[in-house]
Amino acid sequence: MTGLIHVAYIISALLFILSLAGLSKQETARLGCTSGIIGMVIALAASLVNVNTCWGWVIIGVAIVIGAGIGLYLAKKVEMTQMPELVAMLHCFVGLAAVLVGFNSFFSLEPSAVSNAISINVPAGASPDQIAELQKMSADAIKKASEVSAVPGLSGKELYIHLVEIFLGVFIGAVTFTGSIVAYGKLNGSFKLVIFKSKALVLPGKNLLNVLALVISAVLMVVFLATNSYAVQLGCLIPMTIIAFAFGIHLVASIGGADMPVVISMLNSYSGWAAAAAGFMLDNDLLIVTGSLVGSSGAILSYIMCKAMNRSFLSVILGGFGNKPEAASSDEEQGEIRELKCSDVADMLKNANSVVITPGYGMAVAQAQYPVAELTKKLRDKGVNVRFGIHPVAGRLPGHMNVLLAEAKVPYDIVLEMDEINDDFSDTDVVLVIGANDTVNPAALENPNSPIAGMPVLEVWNAKNVIVFKRSMNVGYSGVQNPLFFKENSYMCFGDAKKTVEEIVSNI
Repeated sequence: MTGLIHVAYIISALLFILSLAGLSKQETARLGCTSGIIGMVIALAASLVNVNTCWGWVIIGVAIVIGAGIGLYLAKKVEMTQMPELVAMLHCFVGLAAVLVGFNSFFSLEPSAVSNAISINVPAGASPDQIAELQKMSADAIKKASEVSAVPGLSGKELYIHLVEIFLGVFIGAVTFTGSIVAYGKLNGSFKLVIFKSKALVLPGKNLLNVLALVISAVLMVVFLATNSYAVQLGCLIPMTIIAFAFGIHLVASIGGADMPVVISMLNSYSGWAAAAAGFMLDNDLLIVTGSLVGSSGAILSYIMCKAMNRSFLSVILGGFGNKPEAASSDEEQGEIRELKCSDVADMLKNANSVVITPGYGMAVAQAQYPVAELTKKLRDKGVNVRFGIHPVAGRLPGHMNVLLAEAKVPYDIVLEMDEINDDFSDTDVVLVIGANDTVNPAALENPNSPIAGMPVLEVWNAKNVIVFKRSMNVGYSGVQNPLFFKENSYMCFGDAKKTVEEIVSNI
């Protein structure tokens, strides 16, 4: 049976790898999802084989029913605009699971010699010397019970490695748990606490606080590994967990709203490593492989996104960016705006040869992807060259805009990445900016003091005409004003993006 379980784990691991490979392209994404589902079903079935008690089956059965019910409910209820915060919350559960598994693994190390020690009986008629000897044996047993000197199946280096797994697993899990909660709060926007606000939290000596948390945790780990005292080890594990909880909160709260997509990707990586650590503690090969896949792929994605945003990868891990003061406040007057009505926009589009649409989070909020797809079809039927320009961090989750456009049946071949489309703006007649803000902000290139300075953006202002669809003149998620709105070739089209695009379509 053990051999079959290992075979099932290998098949599941291969399917998870195929799932990641499939999800890397839009054309194969559906196949990737299917591979992941099959792999997870096989993994769960293989894990259930080890359950050998009636109560175990009952508890697991109840957990599966509850989990599946919640999953189905969320799958039907959650909108695409809420996907980033849902992903953050799911990461939170993985982190909490790693913490609980870590403490459970540690508690399982406690010897049961105490119960044996106190049950030593003094035979009738024993001499004083015999009684003294029995009392000494009892005292030695109690002392031995207070030390982690042996674990069934583990000794020496194996025990030492297991303790390292426990400590690191709890630390990573705790950071992932609280960090994901803060990320959820920042993305949700309905919480009023300072740590949940889009603006980066800047505490005095914030970098020193981060370093101090890591140093204290490292010292506690050294003590945790150096002693055999169960009480001392527990006294190291609990404070470290509290520090890791606080560290996770501060780490994510210190990052500005514009950089949240990178944070979500990084938390994805953390959750993977937390799962891998849980796999080591539980001696589960599949958890180790799966966690490593998620952890490494999340780290690679974060690195790619950091390159796309001209950010330091180390800064993401330490929560050290997004905190520069803005050169001009969002309320400062930067020029006049020119407004266009929907009929005017329709006329401009009908007379254009080349149109580029750059969507953002506002399109997702308005659920405007369907009328945008209809507009695209109408313009292409008239011979207009329509393409989409997607910034790596458009929306609040990597690939957010791609999923929305695929959902609306926009052809894959006209959806281009930023690097593919940026050089073509100078030959474009009209650019439609639908709900995007920070990803088309020229301040990133023109203002070295801007919080988003150095971030590569879609250079839409190089086109002949730029039309920005917004509800109002409010700033974007990062809180940075956009000079694009005041450029001579830019026009504003105010209103709900869905209704506005529908009206433009009807005019065409």
